[in-house]
Amino acid sequence: MRESFSIPLPAELEAPCKVIAQRVETLGGRAVLVGGCVRDALLGKTPKDIDIEVFGVSPDKLETALKQDFAVDIVGKAFGVLKLKKHPIDVSIPRRESKTGLGHTGFAIEGDPNMSFEEAAARRDFTVNAISWNPCTQELIDPYKGQEDLEKGILRHTSDQFAEDPLRVLRAMQFVGRFELSVAPETLALCQSIEPEDLPKERIFEEWKKLILKSVKPSLGMTFLKDCGWVKYYPELEALIGCEQNPEWHPEGDVWVHTLHCLDAFAKERIHDEWEDLVVGFAVLCHDLGKPATSFIDEKGCIRSPKHEVVGEHPTRSFLARMTEHKDLIESVVPLVLTHMRPVMLYKDQAGDAAIRRLAHKVKRIDRLLRVVSADLGGRPPFPKGDFKEEQWLLEKAEALELKDKEPQPIVLGRHLIERGMKPGPNFGKILAACFEAQLDGEFEDLEGGLTYLNNLEE
Repeated sequence: MRESFSIPLPAELEAPCKVIAQRVETLGGRAVLVGGCVRDALLGKTPKDIDIEVFGVSPDKLETALKQDFAVDIVGKAFGVLKLKKHPIDVSIPRRESKTGLGHTGFAIEGDPNMSFEEAAARRDFTVNAISWNPCTQELIDPYKGQEDLEKGILRHTSDQFAEDPLRVLRAMQFVGRFELSVAPETLALCQSIEPEDLPKERIFEEWKKLILKSVKPSLGMTFLKDCGWVKYYPELEALIGCEQNPEWHPEGDVWVHTLHCLDAFAKERIHDEWEDLVVGFAVLCHDLGKPATSFIDEKGCIRSPKHEVVGEHPTRSFLARMTEHKDLIESVVPLVLTHMRPVMLYKDQAGDAAIRRLAHKVKRIDRLLRVVSADLGGRPPFPKGDFKEEQWLLEKAEALELKDKEPQPIVLGRHLIERGMKPGPNFGKILAACFEAQLDGEFEDLEGGLTYLNNLEE
């Protein structure tokens, strides 16, 4: 399909795109915008970065032409990928990819500027990503009816080449959640036949990251993961399916269903700070991973899951370690899982400042924990979340202690011990730990009080 369509590019992108297209046409070729920027434009979104594919021009000629107007980085000399240094624009020639072995490295890749639009589009994953647009002619090129699929809300693979890269199953997961799409039956069947092979952690993590950070309804992506059978590769998640809960408190269903509702509740309350949303989102996903190992029916016939938050530490670590080596992320998520029941308990006990300080020390940021609990409470339809009075109480306590978004920092430091003539050694750590414990307990609040405590400790 070829039709006229105007993509609303911001001025800082429109000008360089036109320059590139005109340079390429002067050389007898054609430059078209491809992939996500076209898809997003059709959805009414303004593209933030651009991929341009150039047909009919060799990589060397393309590089020479672009360098007349732009500073260029060459990131794929063998198959013609050029990045414009001062613009979020990648320029490339079409590539032929042939499967040569297992895993993400099992491909032979070769640039081919003489490839047709239809053949180039066939190597893309989904029809909605196989649409091109010519900025000179305003022509929309859509050989696989991706625009029609986008309008109908369907995610469909473009060709049989889809199965050559198993990562595309996880791409489908996050696309379904991001754009609220339903997967075509033939695409679902194909995904069911694909195995992960040897996908590297970093590629897996990127797809999960997009599900957490960009999905409008993460539950749709998770449901696809279950429907295509890939949830079996995440046994910590698979164990949630069929793990029953007390219907008095969880009328929505089993732990899997609850977790999906929680993720959707989280998605509605993102703060658009990538790191904070990533930590909280993964904590919401993992918060009940301890329930399958702890749930039982008591003598009254009630389903209980005592200490599931504590038992949830191990499956949370194993799940996250399977997809990332990011220690800071793991060590930020785990405390939120361990303490997601704590705010309600502290409120019931009307806990004092020492308990709030210790909680802030454990979770690093109390506002993170409150977001996890908020999503947890929002994941129990038809129960309304209500006012969540525990949140306001704990937030006020944390703000009064200046610990809403940071953890307590030790007041008495090693240098204070050295200033008193003490030499670094095994006792250093013990003394500093004792001082910090006293600080958390509220025995002192400033350096003067800390030094007084240190004096008494030395005596």
